Amino acid sequence: MFDWFFGVSAALAETAGTVGEATAAEPNSAAALITTLLPMALIMVVFYFMLIRPQKKKDKKVKDMLSNLKVGDRICTIGGIYGTISGLREDNVILKVGEQDIPIVLARWAIRNVEAVSVENEGDIIV
Repeated sequence: MFDWFFGVSAALAETAGTVGEATAAEPNSAAALITTLLPMALIMVVFYFMLIRPQKKKDKKVKDMLSNLKVGDRICTIGGIYGTISGLREDNVILKVGEQDIPIVLARWAIRNVEAVSVENEGDIIV
């Protein structure tokens, strides 16, 4: 299938023609092996650069963000709750939420991101 593209079998066939009839079967089997494995190897390389590598970068960024949390950071949880960190434990985070600073205990993995700018008008909630 890829013989025309890589020219592997043509080069091996020429080499086999000069060596003799007895060794002609070995290069053809090598060419078949190369043309079979080369597309699979290319697919694996494409998957690595398009799927695996970007996911590892994203996971590393999230891990760094969770390890750099500190008291006073304004965060957003995966549930959409905005709060200010008032305490940190090993696997838990204590948030102050709302006008009355109600404490909520969350798991660290439930934090989506750290807000760079605090949310304005938190007390002016219209019901």
